[in-house]
Amino acid sequence: MLFFAITLLLLLLIYLPSLWIRWIMKKHGDQIQDMPGTGGELARHLLQRFQLEGYVVEQADKMGDHFNPEDKAVRLSEANFNGKSLTAIAVAAHEVGHAIQHFRQERIFELRKKYIPLAIFFQKLGVMSLALLPFIAVLLKVPALMIGTIAASLVFQFIGALAYLIVLPEEWDASFNKALPILIEGEYIEPDQQQAVREVLKAAALTYFAAALASMLNIGRWLLILRR
Repeated sequence: MLFFAITLLLLLLIYLPSLWIRWIMKKHGDQIQDMPGTGGELARHLLQRFQLEGYVVEQADKMGDHFNPEDKAVRLSEANFNGKSLTAIAVAAHEVGHAIQHFRQERIFELRKKYIPLAIFFQKLGVMSLALLPFIAVLLKVPALMIGTIAASLVFQFIGALAYLIVLPEEWDASFNKALPILIEGEYIEPDQQQAVREVLKAAALTYFAAALASMLNIGRWLLILRR
């Protein structure tokens, strides 16, 4: 019972950031009919305003909202690309913030180039380690080896999460040194909307790190299975 309680607590701590981000995005995701444009239209407007030639805005497929530096593409989920909500315009401005970082060749953007591939590598390594666990459990039936595999997966995924944490200053810059001043000074949002937009921008900055933590839920699931 104690093992179950501790495991449940750890899983909650791991998953709470993702739950909070989803709640914030949904909370401010209501459509505002008199908003001048959608998130996609705002993103295109900002690229033109800051003269980011060669950069494009596209609707994302599976990856969701992100900026792709190789393609110079701001990609927004369907809800944010076509939506007229505070979430849509805040996320659009955040991703354009990354495009501005890239266009200006700001040093802070080097964090993304250096550590995002590292984070993805260790995450994949952690997932691959867990993928081997059923074979180890069924074929080898060596408890110590199974525990070692889980421990290795935990370490790999935790390193991946830390790599995303290192990138946090770059995400924070896109939200609060780029997107927020643009939205306020350009009068794209009303004064009474600023607090909501701040919440969305904070959630956008934490998305990668929260997702990395949430991926570690697979480890908790295997711990519960082995406990049985």
